[in-house]
Amino acid sequence: MGVLLPVLFAFVAAFSNALATVLQRRAALSVPQTRGFRPGLVLDLVRRPVWVGGMLAVVVAGAGQAAALATGPLSLVQPLFVLELPLALLLASLMTGRGLPGVLWAAVAAVVAGLGLALASAAPGGGGTQVSFARWVPALAVCVATVLLLAGAGLKRPDGKARAGFLGAATAVCYALTAALMKDAMRFLDAGDVTGFLTAWQTYAFAAAGVGAVLLLEHAMQGGPLVASQPALTLGDATVSLLLGVFLYREHVRTSWWVLPQLVGVALVVVGVIILARRGFDLRTGR
Repeated sequence: MGVLLPVLFAFVAAFSNALATVLQRRAALSVPQTRGFRPGLVLDLVRRPVWVGGMLAVVVAGAGQAAALATGPLSLVQPLFVLELPLALLLASLMTGRGLPGVLWAAVAAVVAGLGLALASAAPGGGGTQVSFARWVPALAVCVATVLLLAGAGLKRPDGKARAGFLGAATAVCYALTAALMKDAMRFLDAGDVTGFLTAWQTYAFAAAGVGAVLLLEHAMQGGPLVASQPALTLGDATVSLLLGVFLYREHVRTSWWVLPQLVGVALVVVGVIILARRGFDLRTGR
């Protein structure tokens, strides 16, 4: 199967997620701050139209992500969501009426170029479309334990970079797990088996993981600056998704000397993401 369709669907999903991030962050910062994990936070947010708009964008992103995962490998689709951060900052600049300075345009170029270089040299692909339950068990155990440890560590800390970073990393694992489960469930729809999709445990598991990711994301955005939460979320999602793609779906990436350009690409992405998060717009003030 070609890469054009999954890349196109993934870009639509990344753009929608970027829009959702901008709108949800504005909404999250307009409600009373919370120290602990408070599910009632969503009840405060749902009364704000900007948050509802963000959730509608999440729905569009979910549809785009499902289509991308149904047509392409997990290790190709999920790393493309690194584009969310530059897209979110571009959207934020449009909403605040303030242009991006040159250093941020350079960082955007670094992210795009680095992502292109890493994916082109890794050439992720292959793998199957179905995962046995025996293979799911260790993956689920490790992911759930990691999320609980990261979330617990974050919620114990006061507002600041550490809190936001831990919660952002926990959100990243949830997002990656959601995508892996979604891909396994989508094989039923791809075969025209709607009943199978609605009765598959993977469907309800990815829905639960997705809800957990949304709750963690809201707390991460409230918990500290974007410079801490966004790199952990963006880079963590791509990394964990790549590992899950290789372990669960037997997808492959190039090795040997191809690792060198992959590392260069990853370095460009990391530097670009850190600069974008550090120098990007504060969505509360437009600075």
